[in-house]
Amino acid sequence: MKIAITGKGGVGKTTLAGLLARLLADQGDTVLAIDADPDANFGSAIGITPEALATITPISKMKKLAEKRTGAEGDGMYSLTPHVADIPDKYAINHEGVKLLLLGTVEQGGGGCICPEHALVRTLMKHILFQKGESVVMDMEAGIEHLGRGTAESVDALITVVEPGSRSIQTAKQIQSLAADIGLKNTFVVASKVRNDEELEFLQANISEATLLGILPMSEDVRKADMHNVAPYDLHGEIVEAARGILQRIEEELNQ
Repeated sequence: MKIAITGKGGVGKTTLAGLLARLLADQGDTVLAIDADPDANFGSAIGITPEALATITPISKMKKLAEKRTGAEGDGMYSLTPHVADIPDKYAINHEGVKLLLLGTVEQGGGGCICPEHALVRTLMKHILFQKGESVVMDMEAGIEHLGRGTAESVDALITVVEPGSRSIQTAKQIQSLAADIGLKNTFVVASKVRNDEELEFLQANISEATLLGILPMSEDVRKADMHNVAPYDLHGEIVEAARGILQRIEEELNQ
């Protein structure tokens, strides 16, 4: 199962990504968690300590690795399809059955040129998404920049996390439109930080029932987890059960 999760900053997408990754691992899946958000917090949502996270360098920042793998160390020419198969195992950090890989973003110069780091990250994403027998949970920034027509067909589900509010809903609609443009067929929405019936009714009125996978309630456990540097999953609260129901719904949708 390959799941990509996106949404505006602060809506709870990383919390959902962490919950789904841990749930998949606990049900016996081999799980690769990809942090593709510049504001990298996926590791803490999984439960990795700040000390361990400090030892990880995003792949997009490994300039020497990119130059070596693409052959850019020589005359300036380089391969657009470097060898990447060993990168997830070599550079990921493991926690509770989840392998975390920090992808990061590539800062490009003017003109949209493709640099060795960009070639490395793009090829790595294709390899990860085409790889069989592994569940992937990808925490993205508020968009689908890491996905393209060459990889969209390998993503089983794109989930946009929204909170009760017009701007969040508008972002979700824009993302779904972009997803349709590149051929992503299974696009869904998860509502987060829902506090009462009024907010629930607002979301239900603005999101198609067919695409709404479920609701993550406003949870005190998330705040506590952040204060104590633990994963929300490890507090075993209601938000974990809500995420379990969302995962079950994803599986049902993909098996139709």
